[in-house]
Amino acid sequence: MSLKSYFELMAEYNQGMNESIYQAASKLSETDLAEDKGAFFGSIINTLNHILVGDTIWLQRFANHLENFPALDYVRVLETPKSLDTVLYSDFSELKEKRGEMDEIIKFFTKELTDNVISEPFSYKNTKGQAFIKNFGHVLQHFFNHQTHHRGQVSTLLYQHGIDIGVTDLLVNIPSVE
Repeated sequence: MSLKSYFELMAEYNQGMNESIYQAASKLSETDLAEDKGAFFGSIINTLNHILVGDTIWLQRFANHLENFPALDYVRVLETPKSLDTVLYSDFSELKEKRGEMDEIIKFFTKELTDNVISEPFSYKNTKGQAFIKNFGHVLQHFFNHQTHHRGQVSTLLYQHGIDIGVTDLLVNIPSVE
Protein backbone atom coordinates (compact mmCIF):
# COMPACT_ATOMS: atom_id res chain seq x y z
CA MET A 1 0.00 0.00 0.00
CA SER A 2 1.30 3.43 -0.84
CA LEU A 3 0.99 6.39 1.49
CA LYS A 4 -1.00 8.20 -1.20
CA SER A 5 -3.60 5.40 -1.32
CA TYR A 6 -3.81 5.48 2.49
CA PHE A 7 -4.70 9.18 2.49
CA GLU A 8 -7.15 8.72 -0.39
CA LEU A 9 -8.85 6.02 1.73
CA MET A 10 -8.94 8.39 4.70
CA ALA A 11 -10.53 11.11 2.56
CA GLU A 12 -13.26 8.69 1.42
CA TYR A 13 -13.80 7.53 5.00
CA ASN A 14 -13.89 11.13 6.22
CA GLN A 15 -16.54 12.08 3.68
CA GLY A 16 -18.70 9.05 4.42
CA MET A 17 -18.54 9.53 8.18
CA ASN A 18 -19.33 13.23 7.87
CA GLU A 19 -22.35 12.40 5.72
CA SER A 20 -23.54 9.92 8.38
CA ILE A 21 -22.98 12.38 11.23
CA TYR A 22 -24.78 15.22 9.45
CA GLN A 23 -27.66 12.98 8.37
CA ALA A 24 -28.10 11.83 11.97
CA ALA A 25 -27.77 15.36 13.35
CA SER A 26 -30.39 16.65 10.89
CA LYS A 27 -33.00 14.70 12.90
CA LEU A 28 -32.53 17.14 15.78
CA SER A 29 -34.00 20.60 16.21
CA GLU A 30 -31.80 23.70 16.08
CA THR A 31 -32.32 23.97 19.86
CA ASP A 32 -31.07 20.41 20.42
CA LEU A 33 -28.09 20.99 18.13
CA ALA A 34 -27.13 24.14 20.05
CA GLU A 35 -27.73 22.75 23.57
CA ASP A 36 -24.60 22.81 25.71
CA LYS A 37 -24.05 19.17 26.63
CA GLY A 38 -20.80 19.74 28.53
CA ALA A 39 -18.61 18.54 25.66
CA PHE A 40 -15.30 20.27 25.03
CA PHE A 41 -16.94 22.59 22.49
CA GLY A 42 -20.28 22.48 24.31
CA SER A 43 -22.85 21.52 21.72
CA ILE A 44 -23.18 19.36 18.65
CA ILE A 45 -23.17 22.33 16.28
CA ASN A 46 -20.17 23.90 17.99
CA THR A 47 -18.23 20.64 17.77
CA LEU A 48 -19.11 20.27 14.09
CA ASN A 49 -17.96 23.86 13.56
CA HIS A 50 -14.69 23.07 15.35
CA ILE A 51 -14.01 20.18 12.97
CA LEU A 52 -14.52 22.51 10.01
CA VAL A 53 -12.35 25.18 11.67
CA GLY A 54 -9.56 22.64 12.15
CA ASP A 55 -9.88 21.48 8.55
CA THR A 56 -9.78 25.05 7.28
CA ILE A 57 -6.68 25.94 9.30
CA TRP A 58 -4.80 22.78 8.31
CA LEU A 59 -5.78 22.94 4.64
CA GLN A 60 -4.66 26.59 4.50
CA ARG A 61 -1.30 25.47 5.90
CA PHE A 62 -1.14 22.69 3.31
CA ALA A 63 -1.96 25.27 0.64
CA ASN A 64 1.35 26.97 1.50
CA HIS A 65 3.28 23.78 0.70
CA LEU A 66 5.90 24.16 -2.02
CA GLU A 67 3.84 21.80 -4.21
CA ASN A 68 1.14 24.50 -4.43
CA PHE A 69 -1.69 21.94 -4.61
CA PRO A 70 -4.34 23.33 -7.05
CA ALA A 71 -7.15 21.53 -5.18
CA LEU A 72 -6.52 23.87 -2.26
CA ASP A 73 -7.31 27.06 -4.21
CA TYR A 74 -10.72 26.91 -2.49
CA VAL A 75 -9.22 27.33 0.99
CA ARG A 76 -6.67 29.96 -0.04
CA VAL A 77 -9.44 32.56 -0.29
CA LEU A 78 -11.26 31.61 2.91
CA GLU A 79 -10.89 33.80 5.95
CA THR A 80 -8.71 32.07 8.52
CA PRO A 81 -10.70 31.30 11.68
CA LYS A 82 -9.62 33.48 14.62
CA SER A 83 -9.72 30.66 17.18
CA LEU A 84 -10.40 26.95 17.43
CA ASP A 85 -13.85 27.59 18.91
CA THR A 86 -14.97 29.94 16.14
CA VAL A 87 -18.53 29.28 15.03
CA LEU A 88 -18.30 29.61 11.27
CA TYR A 89 -21.94 28.74 10.65
CA SER A 90 -24.68 28.81 13.29
CA ASP A 91 -27.21 27.62 10.71
CA PHE A 92 -27.00 23.81 10.48
CA SER A 93 -28.03 23.66 6.80
CA GLU A 94 -25.30 26.08 5.82
CA LEU A 95 -22.73 24.22 7.94
CA LYS A 96 -23.75 20.94 6.29
CA GLU A 97 -23.36 22.46 2.82
CA LYS A 98 -19.90 23.85 3.63
CA ARG A 99 -18.87 20.52 5.18
CA GLY A 100 -19.79 18.77 1.94
CA GLU A 101 -17.77 21.26 -0.10
CA MET A 102 -14.75 20.84 2.17
CA ASP A 103 -14.92 17.06 1.97
CA GLU A 104 -14.80 17.24 -1.84
CA ILE A 105 -11.75 19.52 -1.61
CA ILE A 106 -10.06 17.05 0.75
CA LYS A 107 -10.67 14.20 -1.72
CA PHE A 108 -9.24 16.22 -4.62
CA PHE A 109 -6.26 17.23 -2.47
CA THR A 110 -5.38 13.62 -1.58
CA LYS A 111 -5.46 12.73 -5.28
CA GLU A 112 -2.72 15.35 -5.85
CA LEU A 113 -0.44 13.86 -3.20
CA THR A 114 2.56 11.71 -4.09
CA ASP A 115 4.43 9.29 -1.87
CA ASN A 116 7.57 11.42 -2.24
CA VAL A 117 5.84 14.61 -1.10
CA ILE A 118 4.14 12.81 1.80
CA SER A 119 7.54 11.64 3.05
CA GLU A 120 9.14 15.09 3.03
CA PRO A 121 9.46 17.63 5.86
CA PHE A 122 6.68 20.20 6.08
CA SER A 123 7.06 23.68 7.55
CA TYR A 124 4.14 25.53 9.11
CA LYS A 125 3.18 27.90 11.89
CA ASN A 126 0.56 27.12 14.50
CA THR A 127 -2.20 29.54 15.50
CA LYS A 128 0.20 31.20 17.98
CA GLY A 129 2.79 31.84 15.26
CA GLN A 130 5.23 29.17 16.44
CA ALA A 131 7.17 27.57 13.58
CA PHE A 132 7.42 23.80 13.18
CA ILE A 133 8.98 21.38 10.74
CA LYS A 134 7.42 17.92 10.82
CA ASN A 135 7.01 14.96 8.50
CA PHE A 136 4.20 15.84 6.08
CA GLY A 137 2.67 12.35 6.24
CA HIS A 138 2.50 12.47 10.02
CA VAL A 139 0.82 15.87 9.90
CA LEU A 140 -1.68 14.56 7.35
CA GLN A 141 -2.38 11.63 9.67
CA HIS A 142 -3.04 14.10 12.49
CA PHE A 143 -5.39 16.04 10.19
CA PHE A 144 -7.59 12.96 9.67
CA ASN A 145 -7.24 11.73 13.26
CA HIS A 146 -8.46 15.12 14.55
CA GLN A 147 -11.67 14.75 12.58
CA THR A 148 -12.20 11.19 13.80
CA HIS A 149 -11.64 12.21 17.41
CA HIS A 150 -14.24 14.97 17.34
CA ARG A 151 -16.74 12.95 15.28
CA GLY A 152 -16.54 10.42 18.11
CA GLN A 153 -17.60 13.16 20.50
CA VAL A 154 -20.49 14.12 18.24
CA SER A 155 -21.61 10.50 17.91
CA THR A 156 -21.76 10.30 21.72
CA LEU A 157 -23.80 13.50 21.91
CA LEU A 158 -26.15 12.15 19.25
CA TYR A 159 -26.47 8.86 21.13
CA GLN A 160 -27.53 10.84 24.20
CA HIS A 161 -30.44 12.05 22.05
CA GLY A 162 -31.29 8.45 21.11
CA ILE A 163 -29.66 8.61 17.66
CA ASP A 164 -27.24 5.85 16.68
CA ILE A 165 -25.18 6.70 13.61
CA GLY A 166 -24.28 3.06 12.99
CA VAL A 167 -20.90 1.55 12.21
CA THR A 168 -18.06 4.07 12.26
CA ASP A 169 -15.10 1.71 11.85
CA LEU A 170 -12.62 2.45 9.08
CA LEU A 171 -12.59 -1.28 8.40
CA VAL A 172 -15.86 -1.08 6.45
CA ASN A 173 -14.13 1.24 3.96
CA ILE A 174 -11.09 -0.95 3.43
CA PRO A 175 -11.56 -2.87 0.20
CA SER A 176 -11.16 -6.64 0.19
CA VAL A 177 -8.23 -8.05 -1.74
CA GLU A 178 -8.48 -11.05 -3.95
